[in-house]
Amino acid sequence: MMDIYFELNYGKLYEEIEGGTCEVFEHRSSLGTIRHMFIKRKVPIQLGDITYYDLVTPYGYGGPLILNCEEGRKEDLVHEFEVAFEKYCGNHNIVSEFVRFHPVIANASDFQSVYDISFIRNTVGTNIKDYSDPFKDEFSKSARKSIRRALRAGVDYRVIERPDELIHFKDIYYSTMNRNDANDYYYFNDAYFDLCLQLYRNNIILVEAVFEDKVIASGFYFVYDNIVHAHLSGTLTQYLHLSPAYILKYGTMVWAKRHGIELIHYGGGTSNGENDPLYQFKKKFGNNTEFRFCVGKRIWNWDVYTRLCLEKAVKEDTDFFPAYRHRD
Repeated sequence: MMDIYFELNYGKLYEEIEGGTCEVFEHRSSLGTIRHMFIKRKVPIQLGDITYYDLVTPYGYGGPLILNCEEGRKEDLVHEFEVAFEKYCGNHNIVSEFVRFHPVIANASDFQSVYDISFIRNTVGTNIKDYSDPFKDEFSKSARKSIRRALRAGVDYRVIERPDELIHFKDIYYSTMNRNDANDYYYFNDAYFDLCLQLYRNNIILVEAVFEDKVIASGFYFVYDNIVHAHLSGTLTQYLHLSPAYILKYGTMVWAKRHGIELIHYGGGTSNGENDPLYQFKKKFGNNTEFRFCVGKRIWNWDVYTRLCLEKAVKEDTDFFPAYRHRD
């Protein structure tokens, strides 16, 4: 199974943000094929005359993916990949790697022998495929009540397929980031949004909540094959009492059902706890649908990793990975 997160163009959206280049390593043998996409970043510490690099998954999810495999030979194919990729990393001065595996595809389970894998949190989705009425079966009672109340108050929604511009969305999104005192990382610039339209206009829908002819909330979604991914969204502060975020979820669900979509994936919370407010909000739209989000760590060159940590004066066993980027 492929997804938008594994496409090279998707990775290119984040080259500037991550300060690196998106590259693909593909291992092919008689046993099958594994494709691995990542962003290669320069390590911000110089050791002699050699420039070192580390790898990170582009924003969202990814990791190595088995495209095909001879029956019963998965472990052998994964071992081949590990040997080949370790050699590749050695030849390209790659020190370490941090992978955010895809929770829906669950590719983390295939690479437990390659990476130090940790479960981070659950993510949430609305299962469209298996329920004739996702509104009743997947949306919580409180969510349904909020949606009905908002609709009665005059809040409506509209879905814009293949949008020509994102000006109004950006205004609402930035206002939400300001309200939430968000990290600078999430203030995607105009060049990022322009590139989204350039590369993926046909895969984008905007869902807007409208009240008295004014857009009061907007959601940016990627559509790929039979999955809708909630990407970014925002709401205007003065209209929060009308529950516009609930209307965005409702409108997306109705559109997805009409268009043969099987799943809407919302991601998880901003922290790892089950009481995380964002996770609890998303859970209102996925009563029965959760996925395991896992990350993987791998040090490909222990000698250089140790030297980088010494140079940065940090302990190798800190929770932050890679340790030498701590406090960057």
